[in-house]
Amino acid sequence: MADLNMPELNSVMVAGNLTKDPTFRETSNNTPVVNFHVAINRRYRDSSNLWQEDVCYVGVVAWNKLADSCRERLIKGSAVLIDGELQSRTFRSDENKNRTIVEIKAKRIQFLNKLDKSSNVDSDNKNLNLDSKKDSSSSYESNSFEKFLTDEETDLLNEDK
Repeated sequence: MADLNMPELNSVMVAGNLTKDPTFRETSNNTPVVNFHVAINRRYRDSSNLWQEDVCYVGVVAWNKLADSCRERLIKGSAVLIDGELQSRTFRSDENKNRTIVEIKAKRIQFLNKLDKSSNVDSDNKNLNLDSKKDSSSSYESNSFEKFLTDEETDLLNEDK
């Protein structure tokens, strides 16, 4: 029997809201990297034809210029559309056990929240003021996926606001 050659395909696209503020760092060779988790909601009808919601929490990692863009634009609750690929990595836990996680390595991130440039950009028009994003009730939240969250998920997102 002939060998079956399967094409290699690793592509994922998700949209959701950040569950916490992103974590930024630089590697030992000064490469910027950001990690964050998104909550992805799914609505469906159950066997009784009632609407139900399910949430999936997914880790995301972004590198280089994409990480720098995330540093300027993302905070807890930000709505994003992520295009990337799945990757797994193994590490040793505090309990000295090997753990493997699967996360999205982002290729592209679309920031879905509107920016109020007048209150979020400093006088040099280069740096965003994230504190004004958190405190402002302007259009920043208007394009959020939060309207699709359950009350419990909304409470989780709003804990640190």
